[in-house]
Amino acid sequence: MPFLELESNLPASQFSDQLLSKLCCAAASILDKPKERINVTVKPGMLMAIGGSTAPCAQLVVSSIGVVGTAEQNKQHSAKLFEFLSKELGLAPDRILIRFYPIEKWQIGKNGTVMTFL
Repeated sequence: MPFLELESNLPASQFSDQLLSKLCCAAASILDKPKERINVTVKPGMLMAIGGSTAPCAQLVVSSIGVVGTAEQNKQHSAKLFEFLSKELGLAPDRILIRFYPIEKWQIGKNGTVMTFL
């Protein structure tokens, strides 16, 4: 059950209406998870700086069970996510950061329990 949280200092008006759907589909393909399990949050208009610069930028946090736990996995995911974000947001790769967090089944609550028991 991947969670993607995209924050950007770009205004909401610069995000396409289809961004959530496109990011969901891209994440499903990149992380090899069913689209129905992907959870996406987009936060435009944030006060942000990368490397001391407030020029347009974005940060993506990817948390998931089993698919973001190694440097090799994340290297592959990173390349594809950077390509997607650069194209969709019109940002250069040096204005995008991605943070990967592996999580365990017991750390996700769903339907009154945790994923361990579902």
